Amino acid sequence: MAHRLTKITTRTGDDGSTGLGDGSRIQKSAPRIAALGDLDELNSQLGVLLTEKMPDEFVALLTRIQNQLFDLGGEICIPGHRAITDAHVLYLDNAIAKFNADLAPLKEFILPGGSRASALAHVARTVARRAERSLVKLAEKETVAPSAFQYINRLSDLLFILARALNRAANTPDVCWSREPVTADVAETLNAASAANTASIKTTHSAGAN
Repeated sequence: MAHRLTKITTRTGDDGSTGLGDGSRIQKSAPRIAALGDLDELNSQLGVLLTEKMPDEFVALLTRIQNQLFDLGGEICIPGHRAITDAHVLYLDNAIAKFNADLAPLKEFILPGGSRASALAHVARTVARRAERSLVKLAEKETVAPSAFQYINRLSDLLFILARALNRAANTPDVCWSREPVTADVAETLNAASAANTASIKTTHSAGAN
């Protein structure tokens, strides 16, 4: 196999630009580079997640997804190139169905937490959502394949399911959200704080008027 990288430091990006896979150069602030950065961060978060102890089927799935994310990064790096297909999206759909099948139906919203692996899966999920927003932003001015949107959207759903499945594998319950009732004493404290804040704003406004 030929060496893909023979030199890491090139100094060509010292002016704030970077090279794309087709040889062109754009500013590092461009939406395409923002999307690439978010995909790279997502892949890195999956790498952190994989350092946790988990069943082999999770490791195999997440490792394959890391490679697919690298392919998606290549697609975004080369305008007009296509690497993610309907088959990749179907792979995630099948994983969603498989891992969700053994989970109890949700009766409440859940909070990130439980086991460490589950919490890390939630972190990856939020980065996936940001990567999706970056792709949407890029698509406002340039062409992004529908399969890229579908893949990253499915992946965030899968990571939510995997977070729950990882808790289940660790015999750790999900952390459920609960609405805290506002007692009379808490309501009184909140009202007093609101009144004090309103008075402060009026005093500041009066001082500014003078």
